[in-house]
Amino acid sequence: MLIKNDFEVAAPVDRVWKFFDDIPHVAACLPGTELTKELGDERYEGRVAVRMGPVRLQFGGTAEITERDEAAKRVVIHASGAELRGRGQASMVVTATLAGAGRGTKVGVTQDLQLAGAAAQYGRGMISDVTAVLMRDFSANMAARIDAAERGETPARAASASPAGGFTLGLRAAMLALQRVFRRFFLPYRTSPG
Repeated sequence: MLIKNDFEVAAPVDRVWKFFDDIPHVAACLPGTELTKELGDERYEGRVAVRMGPVRLQFGGTAEITERDEAAKRVVIHASGAELRGRGQASMVVTATLAGAGRGTKVGVTQDLQLAGAAAQYGRGMISDVTAVLMRDFSANMAARIDAAERGETPARAASASPAGGFTLGLRAAMLALQRVFRRFFLPYRTSPG
């Protein structure tokens, strides 16, 4: 399943690119993500926990940066893991690209996600909506960390990752789904004034 998101950060491209050099800081921006071990050669072990209402999925696995193109401002990460209770597997190729957007930076994120087991039972729409919510949180956290670095502050890395979500993640994803349904079914029937 291919999921695309983009967002803007109010910092120049070079500053955002430099931030992407510190993978533990980047990972700390994504709710529910924790790097547990640096394996060398741009490989990491980690965990991801996502909670949607009563459903909690926890994956453990590895991630590797397979491409870092400074000229194109492009990073490609391959990640794979298994649900810690043996209820499925996930693999993902994440491609992040940076481009100037006025005085800031537009970050494009493409995720090629493959799920098997319990996580695969959720529909594409729900997974896309949850991903969109997580990307919004990621962009806000990243902007805050870049701003803190500009002020000379060193943001503390999270000691342990709390699951992304809970009730609010599910509610925010449901709101996105309702907006999508509203646009799909009601907007075509609007009549123009006249």
